[in-house]
Amino acid sequence: MSIPPKIRRYILHLSLFVATLICTTLAGAEWMFGNSFLYSARPMGWQEFWQGLTFSLPFLGILTVHEFGHYFTAQKYRLRVSLPYYIPMWLGFLGLPTSIGTLGAFIRIRSRIRSAKAFFDVGIAGPLAGFVVAVGVLWYGFANLPPIDYIFNIHPEYRQFGVRFYEQAYKNLPPGSNVILGSNLLFEFFKTYVADPERIPPPQEMMHYPWLLAGYLALFFTALNLIPIGQLDGGHILYGLIGGKAHRPVSLALFWIFIFYAGLGMITPEDAPEDLATSLPLYLLYLYWVFGKTSDNKLTVLLLAVSVFGAQFVTVFFFPALKGYQGWLVFGFLLGRVLGIYHPQAADETPLNTGRKIFGWIALLIFILCFSPQPFLIE
Repeated sequence: MSIPPKIRRYILHLSLFVATLICTTLAGAEWMFGNSFLYSARPMGWQEFWQGLTFSLPFLGILTVHEFGHYFTAQKYRLRVSLPYYIPMWLGFLGLPTSIGTLGAFIRIRSRIRSAKAFFDVGIAGPLAGFVVAVGVLWYGFANLPPIDYIFNIHPEYRQFGVRFYEQAYKNLPPGSNVILGSNLLFEFFKTYVADPERIPPPQEMMHYPWLLAGYLALFFTALNLIPIGQLDGGHILYGLIGGKAHRPVSLALFWIFIFYAGLGMITPEDAPEDLATSLPLYLLYLYWVFGKTSDNKLTVLLLAVSVFGAQFVTVFFFPALKGYQGWLVFGFLLGRVLGIYHPQAADETPLNTGRKIFGWIALLIFILCFSPQPFLIE
């Protein structure tokens, strides 16, 4: 007897969720204890695995609330929409405790969205819902920080340095030993006004705190979704706020600024000529490629690419200390070549009412509060 297609879909969604829960629990335990399940002098067992739930449950909870915010709003507009597809990913079998156990989740909307209001409502529902839960997770995490002995249980070698271990512990570590979480305005607020100052860990140890890691990653993905470009949630919101005619040039300008910041310092006047002979053509090719879908006119594409490079080069000439975040270049590629920076035209572009406009600008403010210019650093 064959299984009905609808039941098969439910089984697929549930299987992906369970696999993602397992992967995020494994990843959370590895971050908490600084060990690998498979490659470690101090192997972990089931007890450590279950403690990994203190990361996976709040993190997946935020992710799930975000996706179902989209889902229920899409259903309100009678759109054909799928349940969330979770994407599991665990790199522990490679001995790399650097994953978070997932590449995220997404829903598929199979109906055409016909109005700017529907684009706006579906786009804004996910980030706002997830943001509310993320704030609660961060509040709890910062309000309940463990004493400093928590770090000494993970790094017994730091105990010799005492409570100010961070002044000595990182001096002689080889490059690439530490993954450092960046910061953002909301993270700084909680550190300043909610946390006990004596229990705040240094940036090098933040990833060992599961509630902080889950909350920070939630803010990171919220900001990522709220970037007001193309068909990201933030793009839907901006499209509803300013209309299709204005959105196209504004989205292109924002994308130009995004790539400008991402590649700032990639090529500098101080680079050796032999290095420039390789890096300069490759970088210019990247810029031309990433702007390739912004216009059908190849000369316009070339001018955009050259203008970004010229602005970056002049900026670092006068301000050599300024650096962008090259990790954003990867996301810039996805925006420029895969997702697209322009928003599809809606058949109905009736302006939003005042209430929706207020929520739209609040969502863009949330983007500013959550955005980390340098979200992850390796030292």
